[in-house]
Amino acid sequence: MKAAENPGTRNNFVPLLIIGILFFVFGFVTWINGALIPILKTTCQLSDFVSYFVTFAFYISYFVMALPSSWILKKTGFRNGMTIGLLVMTAGALIFIPAALQRSYIIFLLGLFTTGTGLALLQTAVNPYVTILGPLESAAKRISIMGIANKFAGVLAPVMLASVVLKNASELNEKLAITTDPIQHAQMLDELSHRLIFPYLLMAGFLVALAVFIRFTHLPEITDNESDDIKGSDKKQTVFSFPNLIFGVIALFFYVGVEVVAGDTIIRYGDSLGIAMESAKYFTSLMLVFMVIGYFFGVALIPRFLSQKGALIACSVSGIGFSLLAIFTPASGRFSMPFLDFTTFAPIELTIPYTVLFVALLGLSNSLVWPAIWPLALEGVGKFTKTASALLIMAIAGGATIPLIYGYVAEITSTQAAYWVCVPAYLVILAFALSVHRRQAKNQSAVQQ
Repeated sequence: MKAAENPGTRNNFVPLLIIGILFFVFGFVTWINGALIPILKTTCQLSDFVSYFVTFAFYISYFVMALPSSWILKKTGFRNGMTIGLLVMTAGALIFIPAALQRSYIIFLLGLFTTGTGLALLQTAVNPYVTILGPLESAAKRISIMGIANKFAGVLAPVMLASVVLKNASELNEKLAITTDPIQHAQMLDELSHRLIFPYLLMAGFLVALAVFIRFTHLPEITDNESDDIKGSDKKQTVFSFPNLIFGVIALFFYVGVEVVAGDTIIRYGDSLGIAMESAKYFTSLMLVFMVIGYFFGVALIPRFLSQKGALIACSVSGIGFSLLAIFTPASGRFSMPFLDFTTFAPIELTIPYTVLFVALLGLSNSLVWPAIWPLALEGVGKFTKTASALLIMAIAGGATIPLIYGYVAEITSTQAAYWVCVPAYLVILAFALSVHRRQAKNQSAVQQ
């Protein structure tokens, strides 16, 4: 096989720009679920627990499709794999049209699973791509830059969908509550469901255009030889021979779970506390603003002032703290704060409970976890990079299971007490960071001797 060009000497600006566009798409498609959950909860008349099958259907596809995605990438290469992933996502967006017309929750979930399948293929290709395109010690910085694009899209997505679909939501909910005629009640729900058609049709068109762009744009292929340059070792016989990878997969599972809990439950949480949807629809965006702030800290500090494992320790400790504050802060306390509607760039006044603010601040804690876990988990895997990446992508299934646990706990206790699910998750992430610290200290000591 032809030797690959040294990643440190290649001009990486254009490839990273293209990957940044893809991360923007990831963010938009992923974080739109924060607004989709309350929409489908009303449209399909769901309980809290059942409504979180939105996240289950979306994220379980990563677990199902990650290893097949690795096989596809070996056959097609990274660039063609990205194109296929975008086309699969397009199919998922188009499935929303019959789902909205029939107001069928099962078909909505099928659309979400299909979209997640395309994203699994894209993520399996793109994350190691960012890790490889430059020095390993600054990988978290590059992923942080990608994260800014991802989360900026996430700031826009729920507000844009809610603004279109949940227009006059409070008035509609009042009418639904007092309407006793089942035919009229069904007609109002059908009308709400049909509002989803245009946004997802628009999304499908954009994904097709991006697939064509990627297919005909120069993007250097990453070869297996180049993957070996990531401090790889031929002494390892299987991908399961790397303890840092296995623990990293576990940590990533819990991380994605708490990230999704923070982003996709916060609108419903505000709604459960009596906050009008006119304010609550911005809560996911607020959480993602804090996340973007954290990414900027990562770009500025890593690796010059803060190591990747140091960032991971700081994030997990603060995540535990904010989770406890969200749980124990009285739900009655609230305040108003200025906020910018990023869809219109008009200033607005948000009414937000303090407990909801602490959930939003989990975005700050979550910001550097993904960028730090990936390079720490992939360190030394060498020729197993593609399979290791697939295992890490499988860990995104945490976003399928932990929000469901949140929904179940919320039904038997309260939406506030359900945030207890976050505490053990951050403890696992902290344990991974400390294990990396001990392993690196042990290796450094061995080298000095």
